[in-house]
Amino acid sequence: MKKITLAAAGIAALLALTSCSGGGASEGEASTELNVYAWADEIPQTVFDAFTEETGIKVNVDSFDSNETMISKLSAGNSGYDIVEPSQYAVQQLVGQELVEPLDKSRIEGLDNIAEKFKDPSYDPGLEYSVPWVWGTTGLMYNSTCTGGEEITSWKSLFDPKWQGKINMLDNMLAAYIAGLQVNGFDADSTDEQEIAKATESLIEQKPLLAGYNSTNYGDLVANGDVCISEAWGGTSTAKIVEENEDVHYVLPEEGGSLWVDGLAIAKGAPHEDAAYEFINFLLRPEIAAMATNDGGLASANAAAQEHITDQGLLSNAAVYASEEQVANADFIVDPGAAMKFYQDGWTRVKAS
Repeated sequence: MKKITLAAAGIAALLALTSCSGGGASEGEASTELNVYAWADEIPQTVFDAFTEETGIKVNVDSFDSNETMISKLSAGNSGYDIVEPSQYAVQQLVGQELVEPLDKSRIEGLDNIAEKFKDPSYDPGLEYSVPWVWGTTGLMYNSTCTGGEEITSWKSLFDPKWQGKINMLDNMLAAYIAGLQVNGFDADSTDEQEIAKATESLIEQKPLLAGYNSTNYGDLVANGDVCISEAWGGTSTAKIVEENEDVHYVLPEEGGSLWVDGLAIAKGAPHEDAAYEFINFLLRPEIAAMATNDGGLASANAAAQEHITDQGLLSNAAVYASEEQVANADFIVDPGAAMKFYQDGWTRVKAS
């Protein structure tokens, strides 16, 4: 369910992956290059440039537009990548397919800088395979003029007939089920067939109330008052609208909402393993981690980075940095495994209703 609003093309055009098929450094010889496969623009170009300037290691970057594309590339074998940037549920899949290496913590410095919520996540207990880099949320976006000054704090508003025709839902299966599950008191990462069935019925009952399912320009619809309330992904696009329009607000619902996390993992058989660990350590430094926000507009998973963020307004913009209290109550969306069938069957029913 990776966020569409954050996946902008760009890094691949800046640096071609010219040597991923090449061998690693010979024994005793320092690595002179690093091959990275990451979400476009989530690791700013300034970070790569700073790493190369400090270490002399050339960084070759390729970008992907979905976790599934990344997993498929790695599973084909001989990818030549050293560092990959999976989302939380993709970490589970990569570990299950033995496509990433367990991390040697003795070679990593700075893990203590990671924010508490991300130090022992359900998708990767103890951070055995990944190091969180950036994070974001799924919550509610609303226009207070459109709602007559009423604050929106709960998923229940998305199911309230009072707002009929003025409600938008994300056109994304797992995103829709976050609201459908949590409004019924269930966890957003439920794998229980009966709970998913109950959420399906709620989404079917909700459908006549909707202006539509929209994952692209829903922020503009809320800003213009065409819809009053929308399920929304936090991130740069939403944050910009919140900053520019005093009537628009973004909140995590009282039921919790959800979190996504994109992190760094070392690919199985990485040809430049030493450089990979050097890069992870570099990104764990607070002043470097802050570049995810300063240059990329995303929330850093590094708590120590916050004092290095130049635009302190971003720290109070809930679309970028939701409050610690809200984050503590949010669910990670993880790989549902065999339960995916329940979601897919239910979503077919919702869309056909």
